[in-house]
Amino acid sequence: MLFKDIRDYQISFLGLFLVVGIGTRDWTLRPELIGILIATCVITQWIFSWATGKEQMPNFRSALITSLGLSLLLRADHWTTMVIAAASAIASKFLFKFGDKHFFNPANFGIISALILTSDAWVSPGQWGEEWWYALLFAGTGGMILQRIGRWDTTAAFLGTYSFLEAIRNLWLGWTWDVYWHRLMSGSLLLFALFMITDPRSIPNSRIGRVVWAFCIAGLTFILRNYFFVSTAVFWALFALAPLTILLDVLWLAPRFSWQEGGEGDKGAGGELITSNS
Repeated sequence: MLFKDIRDYQISFLGLFLVVGIGTRDWTLRPELIGILIATCVITQWIFSWATGKEQMPNFRSALITSLGLSLLLRADHWTTMVIAAASAIASKFLFKFGDKHFFNPANFGIISALILTSDAWVSPGQWGEEWWYALLFAGTGGMILQRIGRWDTTAAFLGTYSFLEAIRNLWLGWTWDVYWHRLMSGSLLLFALFMITDPRSIPNSRIGRVVWAFCIAGLTFILRNYFFVSTAVFWALFALAPLTILLDVLWLAPRFSWQEGGEGDKGAGGELITSNS
């Protein structure tokens, strides 16, 4: 492989998505806000690593992954909002832990923190449109990483459950199938399923735990989107059900994921994607 650590591929792919999004979707992104996100994530990672004494030399790959994920998903008018999002994202890894494992997805925690604590933050789920080649790009790059780190079960359980629920609703309402595909062919939904929900440092350790967890997130996403009309339902569902990881790890014991050189953890374990690890 070109890179020894699979996280280097994640950084490369997320950076590619950012360039593609700006170049083809005409996002109104301000370069200075991206710089603030990256700088805040890196500095916060260093501060907490130093304060806890856990890392002699902090691994800033995780901070870069989180900052790129926030750059892809979060929008704001003021730089202070980005600082709040980035700092809370990295801090969540160190503050919200059960044993030695954090249970919130950092980028997701940063997004929700910005939405709750500020008045100018927003997420645009439809910013990627529905062009088929975006789906191929995300599936190809995400598939390459998931094959290496082994979290296809989580993605498949989430997308399979959510697609099934939407199909039942589509049939019940008598809608045509183009409506169904319109609701599923979303670049943001694929990014979430391939690059956020598969974080091995915060999701359940066991395969059955991950599948149950993904079922629950898909169900809550479906309810929030279709009955409460929350456009950012996937992010709120992941945030609300993150603590469920603790219970599932107790019910089904399995080795915790640990990074190894080459990007692989224990066999069947996975890697972090739009997130970070301490």
